[in-house]
Amino acid sequence: MHRLERLLRPKSIAVFGGRQAATVVAQSIKMGFAGEIWPVHPTKDEVAGRKAYRSVADLPGAPDAAFVGVNRHLAIEVIKALAERGAGGAICHAAGFLESEAQDEDGERLQAELVAAAGEMPLIGPNCYGVVNYASGAVLLPDQHGGVRLAEGARGVGIITQSGSMAVNITMQKRGLSIAFMMTAGNQAQTGISDIALGMIEDDRVTALGLHIEGFDSVSGFERLVARARELKKPIVALKVGRSEQARQAMMSHTASLAGSDAASGAFLKRLGIARLDSIPSFIEALKLLHVTGPLSGYRLSSMGGSGGEVSVMADSAVGRLVYFPPLADQHRAHVKSTLGPLVAVGNPLDFNTFTWYDEPALTKTFTAMVSGGFDFNLLVLDFPRSDRCTNTDRLALVRALEVALKTNKAQGAIVSSLPENMPEEYTAEVIARGITPLFGFSEAMDAVQAAAFIGKAWREPKAQPVDTAAVDASSGSRVAPDEAEAKQMLAKVGLPVPKGKRVSSAVEAMSSSKALGFPVALKALGVAHKTEVGAVRLDLNDAESVSAAAHDLLKIGNGLYVERMVRGAVAELIVGFIRDSMFGPVMTLGSGGVLVELLRDSVTLMLPATRDDIEGALRSLKAFPLFEGYRGRPKADLAAAVEAISGIATFVQQNAGKIEELDINPLIVCAEGQGAWIADALLVLREKKIECPTPSPPNATARSSKSRSTRRPMPSVSKPCG
Repeated sequence: MHRLERLLRPKSIAVFGGRQAATVVAQSIKMGFAGEIWPVHPTKDEVAGRKAYRSVADLPGAPDAAFVGVNRHLAIEVIKALAERGAGGAICHAAGFLESEAQDEDGERLQAELVAAAGEMPLIGPNCYGVVNYASGAVLLPDQHGGVRLAEGARGVGIITQSGSMAVNITMQKRGLSIAFMMTAGNQAQTGISDIALGMIEDDRVTALGLHIEGFDSVSGFERLVARARELKKPIVALKVGRSEQARQAMMSHTASLAGSDAASGAFLKRLGIARLDSIPSFIEALKLLHVTGPLSGYRLSSMGGSGGEVSVMADSAVGRLVYFPPLADQHRAHVKSTLGPLVAVGNPLDFNTFTWYDEPALTKTFTAMVSGGFDFNLLVLDFPRSDRCTNTDRLALVRALEVALKTNKAQGAIVSSLPENMPEEYTAEVIARGITPLFGFSEAMDAVQAAAFIGKAWREPKAQPVDTAAVDASSGSRVAPDEAEAKQMLAKVGLPVPKGKRVSSAVEAMSSSKALGFPVALKALGVAHKTEVGAVRLDLNDAESVSAAAHDLLKIGNGLYVERMVRGAVAELIVGFIRDSMFGPVMTLGSGGVLVELLRDSVTLMLPATRDDIEGALRSLKAFPLFEGYRGRPKADLAAAVEAISGIATFVQQNAGKIEELDINPLIVCAEGQGAWIADALLVLREKKIECPTPSPPNATARSSKSRSTRRPMPSVSKPCG
């Protein structure tokens, strides 16, 4: 039994507090909760018509779930009493804990006391709005909601968010999404999103999960979650916020969440096989599609509509996405053509025109012929007329025709309305009952289909290795940046492809070293981070005189010179960057390099460890990858050497992750096939560890068990620097 099972399948609930607690009792009664409801109030004899008890001790038994809606100080006492009584879990509604630390110095201390009071009892929150359990009928949330209880034997999706308003708003949707659980996580002080989600997917009433994530509670917790989700065939989508600085600041004040960088968060979700959506409507549509059909086998789509305008908008909606509309094969085209009139042009997307609009048998033949092409998913554009002003013509004839077409071909499909309001809620249940997903909006439909196809692809691939987070909590210290000569010496020492070079201090030494290395050479001023911006590098120096002239100029800029053999025959330039993320440890970014790195913004982020396949896949996803394949008659790049070099650099970073803060290889010059890839420039930033005096342990101290990293801010260190 998962530790949250009693909380998620309660047979009894206890409710603490005043007005908000009364709302919880009333809403649970309204939802038809069949178990015991025990309000607790110090003076009232009844709450919302149910007998009230004076304290936890007076309750008839240990409640399976509790809503604690009292102030933060009293909440600690109630949580402690519930834990001692053996309750199955508690939701702490009170705020004023870690999320308010900037305004209240007691916040961090009180949150620690709250967690200690809960002990082994599952604690959701604090600063948590609660949960609406549509599967069991328990509404432990002090507000109205827009959902309906699941019928006996019915299933729905589970949604977890850190925002109470988001939770309530999503329950108000009229898009036909069946919800089993809507839970808020609050500060994740003890039980984080990953643990809540793990408990939720174990429930056989849940088909898929949607996570609105402000901050990850635990990297390893999410890895355990997705491993179990794959075993149970329950897909997960995420709405991960934090792209902007404003959003990150809001998260800190909202739930004290540490989000990590947005690029790293996106890479982590991709590695896990969790599809990321960027808007609430797309999030809902993706969940709905996964609830009805599950993950998809690929990205190949068909689409049908009765208007050329609809067809063209649908076709454009796939542009820039992985989903696409492949052209019809000749035999397939002829088959579809045979079901239509002579004036109808056949293509994909298909405009079947309106000649057969009210002819259900004819529509069935056309739809069946179109769907027979073996697509991964099939779409039918269909908007319903508004019932208050229009005659309700039989649009369901098209739904029935699509149903037959899909069943005949053992295929999957959806009806897509161009506008959300053009698919009335009264039709969605019938559409879903026919095994068809009702999707709202072309763009949102494409997002949903792409998410389902991404998850399907991820499930067919081997599971990724656990993310290397060993250096996340590395000791802090002063930042030190070795110059390029030192950085390259470190890289060369472990066998990485660094051009031969030497540190020199004068023009005479530069000329002598250049002759020894062999012309042409590059000459650089040391101690300058971004050399091209200040003219601190000279390339293609072919003789001693040009080296001497360049040296005299560069000695005025830096604190020494570095001369190295010039890399010739460049086909492509890459940036290979690493930075230590606060949540994920060392994170790698690959992209188009050289002076255009900021301008092109052509990059992809990877977690470590990264396999060679991961690296090659990332390179192939770059806009600049055609350069590797011999763009416009140019020679092909040495892709194997580039992958080998990047893999070696990543290994070097992992092996030294405890002291590397940043490493920026820009550019990694990739030459023609068989000529290698070379580290042309390297910027390294190290973190020197502070030497700390050991803190004596108190007598008879016992060791604490280790705990996975959470969104709580670290407690200030009590150790002090020696001396």
